[in-house]
Amino acid sequence: MDLTEEHAADNRHDALAASLTVEILTRLFGEKPPDFAVRLWNGTVIPSAGSPRFTLVLNHPGALRRMLLPPTDLAVGEAFLRRDFDVEGSLEAAIGLGEAVAAQVTTARDRLALARLLASLPRAAGRGWQPPRRAALQGRRHSIARNRQAIAHHYDVGNEFFRLWLDRRLTYSCAYFETAEQTLDLAQEAKLDLICRKLRLQPGERLLDIGCGWGSLVMYAAERYGVNAFGVTLSQPQTAYAREAIAAAGLGDRCRVLAMDYREIRRERFDKIASIGMFEHVGRKRLPEYFSAAWALLQPGGLFLNHGIATREMRASRPLPWRRGESFVQRYVFPDGELVPISDALVDAERAGFEVRDVESLREHYALTLRHWVRRLEAQRDEAARLAGNEVYRVWRLFMSGSAHGFATASLSVFQTLLAKPEASGRVNLPLTRRHLVS
Repeated sequence: MDLTEEHAADNRHDALAASLTVEILTRLFGEKPPDFAVRLWNGTVIPSAGSPRFTLVLNHPGALRRMLLPPTDLAVGEAFLRRDFDVEGSLEAAIGLGEAVAAQVTTARDRLALARLLASLPRAAGRGWQPPRRAALQGRRHSIARNRQAIAHHYDVGNEFFRLWLDRRLTYSCAYFETAEQTLDLAQEAKLDLICRKLRLQPGERLLDIGCGWGSLVMYAAERYGVNAFGVTLSQPQTAYAREAIAAAGLGDRCRVLAMDYREIRRERFDKIASIGMFEHVGRKRLPEYFSAAWALLQPGGLFLNHGIATREMRASRPLPWRRGESFVQRYVFPDGELVPISDALVDAERAGFEVRDVESLREHYALTLRHWVRRLEAQRDEAARLAGNEVYRVWRLFMSGSAHGFATASLSVFQTLLAKPEASGRVNLPLTRRHLVS
């Protein structure tokens, strides 16, 4: 076969792949998708029936096969990292395509038919892709040693990477918005203040922050509420940053941060305890140990505020096909992370001895927070790629966009739970109303 014939054959194969790709997309989304457009590698465009929120860009003839075979969120995520496809516009909106596909593929026969069509598309070559570092943890799951490895995997992208898109205090958890238009800095400060008010912090009290991150809460509580704050984190870069920030703020006499696990704290007791965004790393089987440890560290009459992401106990229904096996987040972002329903967490807290005094969902606030983070990261794309590599940039853009979709659609939630350790008499130092929380 000479070059002309070879070129003609390539064109025929390309045209067949394009035709098959359009057929698959039409089966899944109709002749015109409702709110997005599609652009193929050869320039073919499938327009949106309405105003498109994004354009799905398929970069080669085997892109759909790479994305949907097998039908897991890991396959889709790695196809995105590999640049088999791109999204122009809202990546959060594009995350919803998984649910849209699942709504069309409802039976085993449907799944088999789709798989056969996908398998007819060409196998994509490796395209020279080098995956970002994936988690390779050793040891007993959720042991202190293994948790250090998991945290190192997550945070070793570097403090400067996080500084690109977090608020000025580097508060890496859900903010608290008075309005949707409020700035991220103000909303994060409002969250810190809400925590302090829920804990009824008083000057001179001893506060423990489990999983203190870069020290935003311990510094805020010491400066604004006059407490003696002690934070622990398993991240060495966070510890180094927090210590420098504490020294620069002149708070060294009231704040300290150590690189240690909360289970390693000995012979210390605290008036109040906070755990903000650390709960997701504990592990379902370790929750009784977690709450028991907090109980033992807390003085009688003290309060414990646990702020963490929860999954929902969904009514019986057909599971989505994207939920089998190791997830994208577990492999590339939060190794060993586990989410549980809030009901499970409350049962374990009560079994440890705590009294549940208040539970507040901040679900909509986390969707807003993540959208801020995604916009700020996207605005710093070139610098993020310089600091951590383009693949890591894409990991975080996809992870945070997907999380925003999860909170917006109520498949994920986040709760602040206020727990009390009553004195022997049953007394807890709380007012009769919640007015102090809304003033």
